[in-house]
Amino acid sequence: MVKPGFIKYKKKNPSLTKVDKRLKNHSEFQSLLSDNDLRNQSDRCMDCGTPFCHSSCPLGNMIPEFNSAVSDNSEKKWMDGVNKWREAYEILVSTNNFPEFTGRICPAPCEHSCVLGINQDPVSIENIEKQVIEKAFLKGYVKPTKKKKLSNKKIAVVGSGPAGLACADQLNKNGYQVTVYEKDEKIGGLLRFGIPDFKLEKKIIDRRVKILEEEGINFLTKMCIGENISIERLDSEYDAIVLCVGSTVPKDIVLEGRNLSGIHFAMDFLTMQNKINSKIKTDIDISAKDKNVVVLGGGDTGSDCIGTSNRQGAKSVLQLELLPRPPLERDDSMMWPLFASTFKTSSSHEEGCDRKWGVMAKEFVGKDNIEFVKTVDISWDKDKKSFYPLKNSEKLIPCDLLLIAIGYEKPNLFFDDQYSIETSSDGTIRANEKNYLTSRKKFFSCGDSRRGQSLVVWAIKEGRDCAHSVHKFLKKKQLTQND
Repeated sequence: MVKPGFIKYKKKNPSLTKVDKRLKNHSEFQSLLSDNDLRNQSDRCMDCGTPFCHSSCPLGNMIPEFNSAVSDNSEKKWMDGVNKWREAYEILVSTNNFPEFTGRICPAPCEHSCVLGINQDPVSIENIEKQVIEKAFLKGYVKPTKKKKLSNKKIAVVGSGPAGLACADQLNKNGYQVTVYEKDEKIGGLLRFGIPDFKLEKKIIDRRVKILEEEGINFLTKMCIGENISIERLDSEYDAIVLCVGSTVPKDIVLEGRNLSGIHFAMDFLTMQNKINSKIKTDIDISAKDKNVVVLGGGDTGSDCIGTSNRQGAKSVLQLELLPRPPLERDDSMMWPLFASTFKTSSSHEEGCDRKWGVMAKEFVGKDNIEFVKTVDISWDKDKKSFYPLKNSEKLIPCDLLLIAIGYEKPNLFFDDQYSIETSSDGTIRANEKNYLTSRKKFFSCGDSRRGQSLVVWAIKEGRDCAHSVHKFLKKKQLTQND
């Protein structure tokens, strides 16, 4: 009798290119596991009666099912080529339009609620997902498919980030004529201009966009709503309009010295580097070379700034976080199966970075360019709802380049109230949670522009659900017209 995989096999992660080599370029540096190792990793899945991984995934990915397809241990079947890669792929894309994106940049809430994770390392779901889709591309399973029925209804999707692409993909599959408007030079939104190439190479986006184009979606770039095309024109030309413009207005920090040179938003820095990598002209010139870099913000965007700064040749990199250092293991505030906000070290941190927690910036010091960040240590109450500065803890930290990476406030909307599209108090587009309709007839909104800054997996989920609502809306409208 073969022992269960979670007893036989330990978690095995793909190998990474050595730090000194990967810092010489902006390419992805994670390898793929061998087929045999991947089968073993999938076999660690216990096929739980109640799969919490499934319920914690916003997309509802059928994780035990695609794990089962990959982990078939019949050697004869594998030797005969009946390896179930296609089955795993079809299960995966039945709920997820773009596993090649989520398999690279999703924080994997599914793994945090994996039952095996209670007393062992959880199943490496994200990596399995990535390798299934990459194998599917390699084997030619991912091909453009023609529409079943061509509808005369036209739909505009504004924004080509993960929400917009997922929405457009679903609507196109339903037979509608879909046009995607993107304000930047290329398709992808924050996938292209916000996520560093070393986490998501842009050829991965191009590969998917080519398929979507061949399936009939029309993409228009350098088309900014309110500048190149009006809301009124969209209203007159399309049967439905979906606003997926993302949440791109960064949070700022107002301190003395904020107007000094050398202080930039993280997204400006990351976007500039991505454009340079793609040979796209940019007017922004932010260099970390030979500089003492300070990153304000301890999240993923801050980590991306660290990796990018080191690749530019920074003299030193320091990351400052307002919150206290997270615990190494779960505590009472994040009992399983909740997301575990424990201490993590990203690949960018491993490449070279000092980190400090419980530190607040008080002032930016310098003449014309920033020279120092004045900080103070802080102490939080038990519930992390309030804090107070610690006496005699002020410090002056050398800084030639300061990157603000403390999150995003709201969408950057190029239209105003005269178009009767209401916004919420936080600046997001007000849209019904059930059908995604805005205050303006036949206008919908989904993704970060509706829910605020969130995960790529949530954006895809909202795009899919919004497409379903648009479909129902147009069907109901057609029935009404026929009556």
